[in-house]
Amino acid sequence: MADFGNQWEVTDLRKQARQLENEIDLKLVSFSKLGTSYSSYKDYGGTNDTSPLLNKTSSDHMFETMAMQIEQLLAKLTEINDHMADYTQKLGMNGGSSALIHTLQRHRDILQDYSHEFQKTKANITAFKEREDLLGSVRRDIDAYKNASGLNRRTELYLKENEHVRNSDRLLDEQIGVAMATKENLLSQRGMFNSITQRVNALSNRYPQINSLIQRINFRKRRDSIILGLVISICMILLLLYAFH
Repeated sequence: MADFGNQWEVTDLRKQARQLENEIDLKLVSFSKLGTSYSSYKDYGGTNDTSPLLNKTSSDHMFETMAMQIEQLLAKLTEINDHMADYTQKLGMNGGSSALIHTLQRHRDILQDYSHEFQKTKANITAFKEREDLLGSVRRDIDAYKNASGLNRRTELYLKENEHVRNSDRLLDEQIGVAMATKENLLSQRGMFNSITQRVNALSNRYPQINSLIQRINFRKRRDSIILGLVISICMILLLLYAFH
């Protein structure tokens, strides 16, 4: 009767083990797909879009949740295999069949395969996360350096432009100063010429003979100019007539 009870317990444990194995298999398939699609969120640290960051956060949460669930299922399957081993050992001591030992070994092999696959997938995803976190940190540092360099470049351009404006203002001030000095010089010369003219007029009014002398001088200058012009014109006409004949 005890052997029958042990056999029934073993059968129930085998049923639970198969259920857990099926559930673990489904979880591992989803976990493997998560590891495959995890690379789609690798650009979360280097763009201005907030969607990759949200996807990466949700993916991390899903990874942690699924990893915890699979670990719990593996722990339950390990516990059931241990109980199954105890009952199989009892049946073996009472002359039980070796088929139970073979079945137990097959469940242990399945558990070992599932554990190995889980640890491998978990290690790959963890390594990928660490690598992408490092690359994301480097990318953010590069972006920050680019932004700082761009800001410094714009600041430098603004300073150069400001320096050009100040130089232009200085040159304009110098040109205005030169124009003002020229204006003052011309005004002073005009005043000097007016003074000379006034003095000459005063002398002319005071000494009429000087005025008549100046008029005669001017008349002779005009006469000499006329005579010189006539002579030059006659010479040109003669040269033209000689040239054409």
